[in-house]
Amino acid sequence: MNADRVITLMGKELRELRASPTQLAPVVLLIVVCTVLPFLIVVVLPWSTGKTLTSDQAFRQVLTIARSQTPALAALPLEAAAEVFLFQQFLLLYLIAPIIGAVSLAAYAVVGEKQGRTLEPLLTTPLSTPEILVAKVLASFLPSLVIEGLGLCLYVTMIALLASPGVLWSLATPRSLLLVAVLGPFASLAGLQATIAVSSRVTDPRSAQQVAVLVIVPLVLMLAGQIAGAFFITTTLLLLLSLAMVTAWIVLIFLSVALFERETILTRWT
Repeated sequence: MNADRVITLMGKELRELRASPTQLAPVVLLIVVCTVLPFLIVVVLPWSTGKTLTSDQAFRQVLTIARSQTPALAALPLEAAAEVFLFQQFLLLYLIAPIIGAVSLAAYAVVGEKQGRTLEPLLTTPLSTPEILVAKVLASFLPSLVIEGLGLCLYVTMIALLASPGVLWSLATPRSLLLVAVLGPFASLAGLQATIAVSSRVTDPRSAQQVAVLVIVPLVLMLAGQIAGAFFITTTLLLLLSLAMVTAWIVLIFLSVALFERETILTRWT
């Protein structure tokens, strides 16, 4: 795989995306929702109802279990620990949003070009199939990653301004870093690569988008399960999940290359 050719094709894809920035609207909207929602629950709701987060008995039981397993939470006052726990769980939303938002870009990257009859010139270039597919995935991934990064900066700033003292620094842990800097990006890459793999064999972008559910559903279950207290994901488990996502992405690259019938696309769609 030639890195220069991959970068060149990525540049072409990104220039086309810059010419139509509205395609990024789903990503922006989802990141805004992911940024605002935690503060509605953690800050606005207790303020408007006059009740503290720990006034709910079920949540207090969940928090008690979490504090028993996490010394950093146990060292904080009860309300501050509740805020740290919830803000950390809502970081999982930043794993889900880029996948949902960028999957439409990835699906269109092959199906849309087949429908628009613009894929043929690309397939007649010296670019190999792996180079084409990886470049298209990265071109969908990078804008979403930038938007996610901006959202996280806003998230951290709002925590510093609105949360209890000590909450922000208690969130600055290897677990949080692993979640947003390793597991999140590679989960997105795996989901987008799976979308690209399917899009090379279907005629409708919506069919390709549905495969991303295979990555999104486990992440949603992680969020719901931890908030409900059904289980707690440790740093070690997050590291294992990250390695699994890296492996899945690599396997999906080979799978997408195997499914991408270059000659068939040239004869059927031209």
